Amino acid sequence: MSQVLAGPPGECCFSKGVKFEGTPVGKIVQIADVPTYVSEPSSGSQSGPKKVILFLPDVHGPFFDNTKLVQDYFAENGFHVLGIDYFFGDIVDAHDNEPNFDRPAWVQKSKVRAAEVLPKWYNAVKEIYGTDAKYCSVGYCFGAPYVLEWTTTGDIIAGAFAHPAFLNEDHFRGVKKPLLMSCAETDHTFPLPARRRAEDLLIEAKAQYHIQVFSGVAHGFALRGDPNIPDTRWAKEECASCVVRWFNRFIIESK
Repeated sequence: MSQVLAGPPGECCFSKGVKFEGTPVGKIVQIADVPTYVSEPSSGSQSGPKKVILFLPDVHGPFFDNTKLVQDYFAENGFHVLGIDYFFGDIVDAHDNEPNFDRPAWVQKSKVRAAEVLPKWYNAVKEIYGTDAKYCSVGYCFGAPYVLEWTTTGDIIAGAFAHPAFLNEDHFRGVKKPLLMSCAETDHTFPLPARRRAEDLLIEAKAQYHIQVFSGVAHGFALRGDPNIPDTRWAKEECASCVVRWFNRFIIESK
């Protein structure tokens, strides 16, 4: 049996956290009939093949303002960023006023829907941006397992995740593409023993990986952490910056 290493989203995953400063600049389009946040690099900021980030959001979806701003940051650094709404608007926030909301049932329904829609969405993205583009993917919480699956199939050049959910041992055994793991010191979903077990499995798989662990922060820091707290702000910003550097490294090496 494949032991669970990152469990389902917990109470803190459903909190909106603290609002980041800034005004999102991307747009919402339909790709394969799936709502998608698109943030494009400025003209002249990119040379060579297109660099594309497939952005897989947490339970708040890609249109949450904090999440938009992180996607815009990646675009500012030369990437075409595509944030899929595999919830089709049925994000967890849409149920804030439902006292009897069944979160586990919602999570299970959302997992099924995401698994169904991601392949056709991915294929449609490749038709739009071309087979010569360099595709990478980053996932947050709910989105992490799909990144791991793409590192297994080789559909991306490199992958990354922050404070993941829904991962088991087999996800790490199959990693074939470079993987960046951004982790919180305090994480009920991906605790220290699980993180160390994941590292053991990556070593056994002879995978190329990097693990960064931020002290003083908890699960959700990358998208919903309080930027007024120095440790949290630095972790959030360093996480995003490292994703850019990680992807650029392997895009360059893939030429």
